[in-house]
Amino acid sequence: MDLFRLTRAELAAALAPHVDRPFRTAQLWEALHARGAAEWDEMTDLPKELRARLAERFAIAPPAVVSRQLSRDTTCKYLLRLADGATIEAVDIPDRERRTLCLSSQAGCALACTFCVTGYWGAGRDLGPGEIVAQVRAIQRDRGHASDRLNLVFMGMGEPLLNLEAVREALELLARTVSLRRITVSTAGVVPGIEALARWPRRPNLAVSLHAPDDARRSALMPLNRTWPLRDLLGALRRYPLESGRKLTFEYLLVKDFNDAPGDADALARLVGGFRAKVNLIPMNPDPVLDAALVPPEPARVEAFQERLRDRGLIATVRRRRGGDVAAACGQLRAFGRDPRGFRQRAS
Repeated sequence: MDLFRLTRAELAAALAPHVDRPFRTAQLWEALHARGAAEWDEMTDLPKELRARLAERFAIAPPAVVSRQLSRDTTCKYLLRLADGATIEAVDIPDRERRTLCLSSQAGCALACTFCVTGYWGAGRDLGPGEIVAQVRAIQRDRGHASDRLNLVFMGMGEPLLNLEAVREALELLARTVSLRRITVSTAGVVPGIEALARWPRRPNLAVSLHAPDDARRSALMPLNRTWPLRDLLGALRRYPLESGRKLTFEYLLVKDFNDAPGDADALARLVGGFRAKVNLIPMNPDPVLDAALVPPEPARVEAFQERLRDRGLIATVRRRRGGDVAAACGQLRAFGRDPRGFRQRAS
């Protein structure tokens, strides 16, 4: 059994027949996830005999870096292999004086959003909290990034709010060195997950993917909308508590001739105008496995859409495309050892 896949409750249940005192679970949890122990011998606060006994029954197998692909803009995409052979991708993105790490919460995704390569290839499995945290640790070891210079975004592979307990425990570990104000969890609109997140005493930033101003087009892009349509989603967000100085982020994918008209900007402004929020516009990142009609608007049209939102009193930004030449941009993560377009791994 790989301990990195287990939540804290699962770890306690697995260890119960093998440890004499419950506090041993806390010691092992801290050693694995707070101190980053990768060998049993590094857990010196556990008795030697206990370590030997546990080593016969449990594996310590943090995700291994398989490859790195370095973009021309210095974005670096990591392919990591998990203990059971599943693979995930994480991305290190230059962000002025900081670095933003884009993390995965699942190996695959079942939501099948039409604009996302991860969803195109289908569902995998949930990551354990240790597997989530290990993405940060692996990139930090490889690139030397200090924790106080990091922003973390759960915008990689998978839907974080469908793996909520593991994400919560990962956040508790990560928040020891990275402020929750610099951590963002992004959701496609899983309403029960938003409602659960609202009850947490301490929360990260929340980003919500809208991508269309009406249910018909949103459902065409995101089948999840048929389960939780805009009325239910926006209702949950109106009840969502925001701490002082915090804003919701509404993410809006711009697809040429689909949702980029001036009237769409007006409809979006009416939809989110009552929220303490900002809108992050994301020009579509085309990919060979996706519908060829899914392409970004011309830059002038993106700028006009942004200005129309601003004229209606909204804070609107445009996400810069990063890592597109190595399929590391938004919606392009696939976790294959070789990119289908034949990109070659560049030396890092």
